[in-house]
Amino acid sequence: EAPLSTIGAAFVAKVLTVGEQTVTLGIWDTAGSERYEAMSRIYYRGARAAVVCYDLTNSSSFQRAKFWVNELQNCEEGCRIYLCGTKSDLLEEDRRKRDVDFHDVQDYADEVKAELFETSSKTGQNVDELFQKVAEDYVHFTAFQEMTEEKGVDLGQKSSSYLYSCCHH
Repeated sequence: EAPLSTIGAAFVAKVLTVGEQTVTLGIWDTAGSERYEAMSRIYYRGARAAVVCYDLTNSSSFQRAKFWVNELQNCEEGCRIYLCGTKSDLLEEDRRKRDVDFHDVQDYADEVKAELFETSSKTGQNVDELFQKVAEDYVHFTAFQEMTEEKGVDLGQKSSSYLYSCCHH
């Protein structure tokens, strides 16, 4: 039986600890379904972070990732971007499979002020580190924002704050 592709997006909540604080990441995985491009805006509206994925063995997927980064920068001002090269396990097997130059991506990441991770869903390499960084940045950025804002802060809200991110392959 052929695997069914996700229509729309899959949602998962991931609970992480940053210092003394518990952060729940609300993650929408839209799997980069271009067919639902207009629809995917629903998922990243108001997002504080976006994990934009590309396939390390496929340079056209990196070009596609740039489209989404541009989209997010235009639509979601306060959204932090994390570039995520996937399938790093294939590069462990054969270096020649790399089709996206690390330094090119690093230069691009610096240019768009994004963090860069290379991950493998298969081996789990760097996946936890990626989400931990998203959670830490969220906590630190929110704390900084609260320090610089003059209005009162309702600390009771803390434990239920959601952070939405979306992934594109």
